[in-house]
Amino acid sequence: MTLKVDKDEHGLWTVLRITGELDLMTSPEVRQHVHDAVAAGRRELVLDLSEVFFCDSSGVGVLIASRKLMRSCQGQLHLILPAHGAEEGSHVNRVLAALGVRRLFEVYSDVSDAVDEEAQPLSA
Repeated sequence: MTLKVDKDEHGLWTVLRITGELDLMTSPEVRQHVHDAVAAGRRELVLDLSEVFFCDSSGVGVLIASRKLMRSCQGQLHLILPAHGAEEGSHVNRVLAALGVRRLFEVYSDVSDAVDEEAQPLSA
């Protein structure tokens, strides 16, 4: 399966909608999209993972690196997991939880919540 990344703008927020597998072969492409957004001056970033059906440690590594990059430039990173992801567990959510890093991310169920400054993230 190939990876597809679509970019959209919602006010100050850049939304990268990721579809497919996030693994050793595809994670460099996601990393490049994140770096391109930062290089373009974007400091609010949403990674929509609701269509990611597989994520390995390389994928988790790119998520952690993206978080670190956004924090280093005083930006924000929000993740989107499928609706009820925190309660029922999407694949990505289960991987993040199993590795003990889920709590590092602000997770939302959809784009509208992720870009809304008033919305509260889902609990870990």
